[in-house]
Amino acid sequence: MAARVLLRRSAAGAGAGPRLPPAGLALRGLVSSASRPREDSWLKSLFVRKVDPRKDAHSNLLAKRETSSLYKLQIHNVKPECLDAYNKLCQEVLPKIHEEKHYPCALVGTWNTWYGEQDQAVHLWRYEGGYPALNEVMSKLRQNKEFTEFRKERGNMLLSRKNQLLLEFSFWNEPVPRAGPNIYELRSYQLRPGTMIEWGNYWARAIRFRQDSNEAVGGFFSQIGQLYMVHHLWAYKDLQTREDIRNAAWHKPGWDELVYYTVPLIQEMESRIMIPLKISPLQ
Repeated sequence: MAARVLLRRSAAGAGAGPRLPPAGLALRGLVSSASRPREDSWLKSLFVRKVDPRKDAHSNLLAKRETSSLYKLQIHNVKPECLDAYNKLCQEVLPKIHEEKHYPCALVGTWNTWYGEQDQAVHLWRYEGGYPALNEVMSKLRQNKEFTEFRKERGNMLLSRKNQLLLEFSFWNEPVPRAGPNIYELRSYQLRPGTMIEWGNYWARAIRFRQDSNEAVGGFFSQIGQLYMVHHLWAYKDLQTREDIRNAAWHKPGWDELVYYTVPLIQEMESRIMIPLKISPLQ
């Protein structure tokens, strides 16, 4: 999205004068250096963002209140020569955890990264009941000899691994199983600290522009792990369909303005194109 905004602004500059930002954006650089010292404090009063005091946590303001689900995102970087064996091992063990009725958790999806970091596996779990459910599952798995052996064998195949605990944005779709074949895109955004509420306000409007083709799967924000991280999960038939759907959004009035406002909130962003494993409920 950032590249498209920059292209549009550059194109405007090459045409009939500079492009003005959407209504409401203040313009910088209007004061000469000679008058700056005397007017500095007045300018700050105009341009410094006013932050409303918050009396509640992001998790309470942005997450779905009707559920208490907690999500865990696992990212495993696998030794290249071990990826096939890793996938085979996961396809043997993970469905057993998913199907075990005494474990209050569910496998939402499991993938290999196709474009992005290579030889990488991504797993998304849901814990229905929040942190108590997570603790219950972890406690039971520690007593599960098959899972203990699985972890040991898996560990020998990995170069590195990391995880995050996430909550689900209230305005996003609930991730539910879907038939394939599809490719999936996980777009991850590292936001500037203090901008999560602002991001949520804009995307609560932006998500309606991305529902026509049923591509929106789920939207999450981090609670533990790397903080101020947002993950958007999308499903597409193929890469060309992805391109067509994303381009179509730019023809909808209001989408460009929302992009204009959200891009400055981002410090870093990453896109992964992923292929689901056979056991993934998201196909």
